Parts: sequence; structure tokens; C-alpha cells
Amino acid sequence: MTLLIAISALFLDRLLGEPSNRWHPLVGFGWLAHWLEKRLNNAHHHPLLNFCLGLLSLLLLVGLPIALLTGLLMLLPLWASFLVQTLVLMFCLGLQSLREHALAIAQPLTQGDLKQARQALAMIVSRDTQTLKETAMAKATCESVLENGHDAVFASLFWFILLGAPAALAHRLINTLDGMWGYRNVRFEYFGKSAARIDDLLGYIPARLTALTYAIVGKNTRHALSCAWRQGRRHNSPNAGLVMATGAGALGIRLGGCATYQGVRENRPYFGCGKLCQAKHIQACLSLIDKSVMAWLLVIAVLSL
Repeated sequence: MTLLIAISALFLDRLLGEPSNRWHPLVGFGWLAHWLEKRLNNAHHHPLLNFCLGLLSLLLLVGLPIALLTGLLMLLPLWASFLVQTLVLMFCLGLQSLREHALAIAQPLTQGDLKQARQALAMIVSRDTQTLKETAMAKATCESVLENGHDAVFASLFWFILLGAPAALAHRLINTLDGMWGYRNVRFEYFGKSAARIDDLLGYIPARLTALTYAIVGKNTRHALSCAWRQGRRHNSPNAGLVMATGAGALGIRLGGCATYQGVRENRPYFGCGKLCQAKHIQACLSLIDKSVMAWLLVIAVLSL
């Protein structure tokens, strides 16, 4: 049943795409998380108190939906359980959304419409985009696509395969909280630390499996593995750098380098090797993820047998 649910969820994700923000369950979850954080997080609190309040908020926001889903699945007949798990996994996956956001950048870039490309890029990255040229925008998009291939697709699939829909939902919710609270600044340094660390932990094994898959299905397995070994640990995230380095090596492109965030220029490590990033490489990254998804489904099928 695991294979059928995974295929069904991926099919529905491709067919329906991302629901409008008004109706997406994660939007309501995000609103609730923001409301709770505004009332509990205070920079004047002792750091330990802020950390404990952040951890308590995470446990409430994640634990309650997981407990409700687990209880529901125990009560439902098989056909209803299949339907609910398929819908939950579909909402955990973001493959079609990732594809739509990436193509919204790639198409105007190809046509030379840099203004439209910058506006679309600003929707998926936190760096400053106002002055970016074509190569820099293509690079930022490819980095986001490769990293979110892990966060929004493979990590959710991994936890679903291992422990079912409640585990996939737990990862998705914690990953969402990390995206909201996992910043190293005055406001979130302690309140968001538990979300950031748990998200790193939940992504540790899936990230390495994702990187291995990128290397196997990519154009150059040897270069991909070499980049993973030499460059994967340069990023401040234990997972993102490995995934981006392997994906870039598999495609023979170069990612990383300087980027500007809120007016501050940051020197970041380089990943991959070979050609400078261009608009056409955005589609190559999407194709790499599609091939990786097919490889995972094949593995699930073999394990099921």
C-alpha cells in the first residue's frame, strides 16, 4: 500500500498543484505558529526561558495534529485510511509547487525579462534580488530547487516510507517552523533553536539519500560524489550543503559564492564544478529531481516485493 499511496500522492500533487494560499492547511498552521510566537517570544526573556517556550510551542503545534491523525487512522477502515494518507502525503509534498515557482523564473529569464524574473525569484529566496543579473538569478534558483527537492519532496517521502503519514506530516510541520523561526538573529536565536535543530536531525538521513540519488541519476556520478565529499561540509547547514554540492556536481554546474541579504554581502562557499549557471540549468535541476523521484519509487517497489 505504501507504493500506491506514494504514487497517488505524487499524481495528485502534479494534477492539482499547490492549493491556493487561502485553502492550504500549511497557511493556517503558519498563521497559528506566528500568533503563538508573537505572544510567547520575547527578546527580554532569559535565553533558557525563550528556548523552553520555543520547544513547548513546537510540541503543541506539531504534537496535537500528529496525535489526531494517528488516532483517526486507527479508527478508519482500510479504504478510508488509504484516502486520508494519500491526501496528507500530497499536502506534505511540494514538487509541483517547486516546479511552478522555478519555471516562473526560468521562462522570463530565457526571454530576457529580468524584471519579471527578479519578482518571481523574490518569492522563493531570502537574498536581495533587485540588482541580480541572469547568471546570479539562475544560480539562486538552482540552489533553491536542489535544496527544496530534499526538504519538500524526498524527506517527506522518506518519513512516510519509514513511519507512515503521521511521520511525514511531523517532518513537514517542523520544516515549516524552521522556515519561520530558524533564524540566527536577536528575535529567534533561542526561541527557534529547537525547530532548527530538530529539522536538521529529521533531514540528516534523507539528505544523504537525496544526495546519493542525485549522484546516481545525474550526468556525472564521479564528479557528484567528489563534490559531495569535498564541498558538502562547507555550508552552515549539515544537510543543505551536501545536497547542493552533489546536485551541482551531477549536473556539471557551479553554485554558491557571494550573495546579498538585507543589504549585507555574504561570502558563501562554492558548490559543484564546471559551467556557470544559466537559465537552461533550472530545467536540468527539475529533471534531476523528476528522475530521482522515479528512482525512489522503483526502490519502494522493490522493497515492497
